[in-house]
Amino acid sequence: MTETDFDQKILGPTRKRLLAAKRVAALTGAGISAESGVPTFRGKDGLWKQYRAEDLATPQAFSRDPDLVWEWYNWRRGLIAEKRPNPGHEALAALEKARPGFTLITQNVDGLHLLAGSRNVLEIHGSIWRVRCVNCGLRREDRTTPLPAPPLCPECQGRLRPDVVWFGESLDPRLLESSFQAASQAEVMMVIGTSAVVQPAASLAWQAKKAGALVIEINLETTPFSNQADAVLLGPSGKILPALIEGL
Repeated sequence: MTETDFDQKILGPTRKRLLAAKRVAALTGAGISAESGVPTFRGKDGLWKQYRAEDLATPQAFSRDPDLVWEWYNWRRGLIAEKRPNPGHEALAALEKARPGFTLITQNVDGLHLLAGSRNVLEIHGSIWRVRCVNCGLRREDRTTPLPAPPLCPECQGRLRPDVVWFGESLDPRLLESSFQAASQAEVMMVIGTSAVVQPAASLAWQAKKAGALVIEINLETTPFSNQADAVLLGPSGKILPALIEGL
């Protein structure tokens, strides 16, 4: 493995392998969205009023005070609604069009991959633009900003919650199965804007590597996964990804 800051010695051979592959998978995290100006909403920069994301994004918080949780999510939706896909998102959408065997797995809930034109997207943490009824299970997209707090289900008048995976909740097993299948079948797997050390991201990257895929890490700085990647490209994904797909 060699680290590079847009090093053509790494970029060229990596691009060649990527463009020759018929089955490609990509795992994206907060880093690619940050390049569009989407805040992380977590950690020291994630305080909203006096609350942390970890205190609001839980089933218990919603049960205790749904109005407060929806006030926070409406604030988040308002911020994200102004953001647009960046060249990294657009490059992945272009790669999907050129490679029908392409699967995009994202930890992001902002919907920017879909806005960029990607269609084979596994949103393993859900979407902030979908709502789900806690009573009847109805799911639907609703980009109204802000939503009435809390919004009610049009079918049963139950409470609607954001259709995202909260702390303490399990990921959708069907999405996980599809993600692991894509990682297992990939000839090339890209890990973009994520440390890939938190499950299931860590297992997906390892699964691809175990199956013989070329694993490419694209990030602003090295991560605990970097020593395991076959190639590490350091820099903004909005610059590296367009360069990687040049020649499609």
